[in-house]
Amino acid sequence: MSSSLQHFFGGTSDGNFTTLCPNGSRWVWDGLGECAVDGRDMASVYLGLFSILCFMVSSLPQYYSSCKTGNMDSALSIWFLLLWLGGDSCNLVGSFLADQLPLQTYTAVYYVLADLLMLAMYFYYKLRNQLNRRTTTLNVVGAICVLGVTGTLTFPALGSHQEVYSSTLRGRALLSIKPFTSKEIIGFSIGSISSLLYLSSRLPQMYTNFKRKSTEGVSYFLFALIIVGNTTYGLSVLLKNPEDGHSEQSYLVHHLPWLIGSLGTLTLDLIISIQFLAYRKPSHKGTDEERTPLIVS
Repeated sequence: MSSSLQHFFGGTSDGNFTTLCPNGSRWVWDGLGECAVDGRDMASVYLGLFSILCFMVSSLPQYYSSCKTGNMDSALSIWFLLLWLGGDSCNLVGSFLADQLPLQTYTAVYYVLADLLMLAMYFYYKLRNQLNRRTTTLNVVGAICVLGVTGTLTFPALGSHQEVYSSTLRGRALLSIKPFTSKEIIGFSIGSISSLLYLSSRLPQMYTNFKRKSTEGVSYFLFALIIVGNTTYGLSVLLKNPEDGHSEQSYLVHHLPWLIGSLGTLTLDLIISIQFLAYRKPSHKGTDEERTPLIVS
């Protein structure tokens, strides 16, 4: 465990602040257990905090959109949701094993809870919509039976089978500290799996949007906030000064899985943003001729 983490968990005394972090920011040391000695470190801290804020609120627009439209089960891919939960779960485990900063670990717990809430909403709307479709079908069958008794047998289409999709979100990553011990190497490996799951999670949602030729029911603010979060997170990692004994190259290698997970999902989320533009509904404004239906005698 790094000296800063030892301090955070009570492993060091106040006097070691001057020894271990000379000329550093006291509030960063006391609040985050991290040593920030110059403007570059402080920029990394602020960007990291802002990225966490973006990730924490990113799910809220999707919650609102799902409650408003009620079609979450058809708008979002279930594999997107499950892979995202898998990525966040690995992220949480990796944060403990790789001795991540406490703030990142607490945020990882929040991510998993938010994913579970999204899953619960998905299954709720899936069950509700299935019951509604079943009720509608029974009502139509009952009406046909009544018409059959009166001799007016008319068989309308009973509705087409609707494929079920579901979703969730978040290219979220954690700051890696020194993965040298066997425990930290395991955490590093799990972090790599987490990044792979994050990248894989976007593909089912991209396919769902493409197949429906629509993004209705999907909140763009979900992806917009994640894009901002991943951008600021990546910058916070790149701006951070390497710890003693680490070169710039070594530092980047140690953080590579998290950077790939962050910047890689950023690229895929930009592609999804293009889908929002491509599949947006046309404006209802038009000329009177366009709005007046043609009557064919």
